[in-house]
Amino acid sequence: MADKTEKLVGKAKEMAGKLTGDDKLESEGSSQKAKGSVQEKMGQAREKVEGAVKGLKGDKDAKSD
Repeated sequence: MADKTEKLVGKAKEMAGKLTGDDKLESEGSSQKAKGSVQEKMGQAREKVEGAVKGLKGDKDAKSD
C-alpha cells in the first residue's frame, strides 16, 4: 500500500510542479513516483518468490499465480 501512496504523492508533486513551473518540484515528484513503482515491482517479485518457496516446501496455502 505504501508503494501506491508513494506513486500518488509523486504524481501530485509532479503535476503541481508542471502547473506552477517549479522544475525542482516536478523532478522531485517524478523521482518519488518512480520510487513507488520500484517498490511495487519489488513487492510483486517478493510475493512470487514466497509463493514458489511455499510450493517447493509443499505448503498447502501456497498461492498459484
